[in-house]
Amino acid sequence: MTGDARPDPTRTTGDARPGVTRTAGLGTAAELGRTSALAVACARDLARYAAGHPDLFPARPFDGGFFHSLGLVGAFGSPWATADELRAVNRAALWVFAVDLLIDHAATSRDEVDALVADCLAVAAGEEPRTPLAQVLAGLRDDAGQDPRWCDQLGRMLTAMTREWQWRESKAVPGLDEYVSNADSCGASFVNLSHWLYTGDPWTLTHLDLVRETGDEVQRYLRLLNDLATYDREARWGDANALTLGAGRAEVTERMAGHARTAGELIARLSQSSPRTGLYLERQIGFNTGFYGMSDYWGEL
Repeated sequence: MTGDARPDPTRTTGDARPGVTRTAGLGTAAELGRTSALAVACARDLARYAAGHPDLFPARPFDGGFFHSLGLVGAFGSPWATADELRAVNRAALWVFAVDLLIDHAATSRDEVDALVADCLAVAAGEEPRTPLAQVLAGLRDDAGQDPRWCDQLGRMLTAMTREWQWRESKAVPGLDEYVSNADSCGASFVNLSHWLYTGDPWTLTHLDLVRETGDEVQRYLRLLNDLATYDREARWGDANALTLGAGRAEVTERMAGHARTAGELIARLSQSSPRTGLYLERQIGFNTGFYGMSDYWGEL
């Protein structure tokens, strides 16, 4: 053998698949690096956008870690996308956190909650925004093309948030079935629909009822995952949580497993027609399961 016999880590092997390299970990690391760079770009965009609305996104709890967390979940959910293509999903998620904070921690009466909800629904129907919260929502409305399904999902989410507010104020203790049926309060399905209406492929946009059904099952899993992971914080903040409402960890874990199985079956069917939409939902489950094992999206209040 003549010449330099050291292996070239960028040289492809006999495997004809594109991107398969002699050093198996190199392709994986490059993919992770690209996705992480995408997450940084998303986080910077979110931070710049939030800086234009300081009253809506105060530094506590919207700290630097918060924006990077949202950037990560957006990027790892759709690593094939560009930062511009992730704008709708990222800003929808940002807005959900803002409205959640206003309803759960700023509103002092049902009248305030109802007025906030009414303003949001009016903007969704096409009216001009009158508040910073409504101004951000108007941008999401325009990105979604004022689709009636988006308006419907917004209404479902705000109704569910209001219901949780009423549970807390009345000291009601809903059972686990009732609690999980109110999972729209976490906003995952609203965020997903905003994303699909902005970037969805033709099949996804034509079959949104089926896609939304699958996303709703993923949302139920994420609602309970959040409750297990953030119990201590939500107990301090007074937020609705399956555990603070009396469900046991074993019961919640068992229910999560059932939702994960059902979601997996639905995603498998969905993936036959739209692989990326199925993979996006699969990654929502996987990323958040790993993320919540070590962290939380919110900063300190």
